[in-house]
Amino acid sequence: MLILRLDARFGAFRTFTAGSFRPTAPFITPSAAYGLLLNIAGIDMRYNDGKSVATLTQSKGLPSVDIALGVRGELPRQQSILQQQHNYPVGASGKAYKAMARGNKHNITPVRRAFLSGIHAYIALRADESLEKQVVKGLQGEVPRAYGLPFIGDNSFLPDRLEVVEMETLEPAHWYERIDKGKKAGLRADITRLTIRIDRVKMGMTKSSLFFPQQQASKEIPKRAWVSVAY
Repeated sequence: MLILRLDARFGAFRTFTAGSFRPTAPFITPSAAYGLLLNIAGIDMRYNDGKSVATLTQSKGLPSVDIALGVRGELPRQQSILQQQHNYPVGASGKAYKAMARGNKHNITPVRRAFLSGIHAYIALRADESLEKQVVKGLQGEVPRAYGLPFIGDNSFLPDRLEVVEMETLEPAHWYERIDKGKKAGLRADITRLTIRIDRVKMGMTKSSLFFPQQQASKEIPKRAWVSVAY
């Protein structure tokens, strides 16, 4: 087992949502943690079929792992920023602004993007020993990363700290436990849905589940905190 400490000032873990508001999950998701770990290990999840405009994910050859996520201290705070989305409108929409734009994209829409601040997390990994060693080598700069710098759900947000933690120095954390089918968690306000694996082309292949953080912080990782991520 390998445990990483992650500290980041900002991060965003987008759901598949279009429109003027782009939300974020309240914490790092298993799918995002998986992508981050593979990036560090120098394993590229992407492939290009020459047809799709979306970023495709390899369906074979990617390692299967178990991941557990823990909150150190308080949950991240959710913030938002407003941006201008520029595009070329379809049809005659916005044509009155075309001349003023002088050849630039002349349809401007305000959009709101949510992000997290103050991320303090543990990412626990159970995988093949060779993969765990490859992640450690990647953190030491001995493995070329697949996507360049590691980022926290959005390539605008980089980690402040990402390092291996020994069990002896592990701090108590609020581990996210999965709510299995048939299980009841009561009327807790912190229940959320986190993605486990994603498929940007076939949405039916995207997998998610309900989770909630432990109320009492613990050094022990509960059984229901472990989630299998496989492609």
